[in-house]
Amino acid sequence: MKNFRTVELSPIPLYTQVKENLRDSILDGSYPAHAKLPAESELSTIFGVSRITVRQALNDLQKEGVIFKIPGKGTFVAKPKAFQQLTQLEGFGEAMSRMGYEIYNQVISHKIIAAPPHVAQQLKLPAGADVAEIKRVRHLNREPVSLEVTYLATDIGERLLREDLASRDIFLILENDYGITLGHADLQVDAMLADDTLAHALRVEQGSAVLRIERLTHRADGAPLDFEYLYFRGDAFQYRLQIARRP
Repeated sequence: MKNFRTVELSPIPLYTQVKENLRDSILDGSYPAHAKLPAESELSTIFGVSRITVRQALNDLQKEGVIFKIPGKGTFVAKPKAFQQLTQLEGFGEAMSRMGYEIYNQVISHKIIAAPPHVAQQLKLPAGADVAEIKRVRHLNREPVSLEVTYLATDIGERLLREDLASRDIFLILENDYGITLGHADLQVDAMLADDTLAHALRVEQGSAVLRIERLTHRADGAPLDFEYLYFRGDAFQYRLQIARRP
């Protein structure tokens, strides 16, 4: 049995102390993914607090996605969110496959359209010029994680029609098959609430939190190549970045 810290009389609410104690036990590996936590009554005895206090702590952890409950069976530790580092430019499938995840892409549409104004501006095309638009739902271990809307020049987009986009990253196809060297990408990250389209694609409730990324990828010579809107489920994925303080 895990040796929990004793809750103390302090300005910090008891349920917060219980919550952080349980969180620490999960993060340090004492309770790995899918491990069952002690019952509310047992936790109440361990911490010397009421079951209402324990229940409040567990409810908060559940809202954060740290644990999940199965009626009639108990409370279990959730699997950590999948993540991708922002320290290098690579495709989603490329990064996730390296970490051992099963990847599948559902191609929703692949067509030539008149470029929306913002897309034309990013790709440095005349207003209304034709572009290829590719919409895919990315699945991680058979669960939808992101909706990606990609815009490319029509010649590249038409070539990609012949490719297996269900199992391959566009970045790898561009580099390995087409001999296009990628340079760098500019990213903008914000958050939004899922509308009906996103809710349906990602199998979340309308109004759920979604991470939105705009990514403009350049060739090695600096010319814009690929512009994307990436929408990630807030409960299933995170980006990570390590930064250093320099003079």
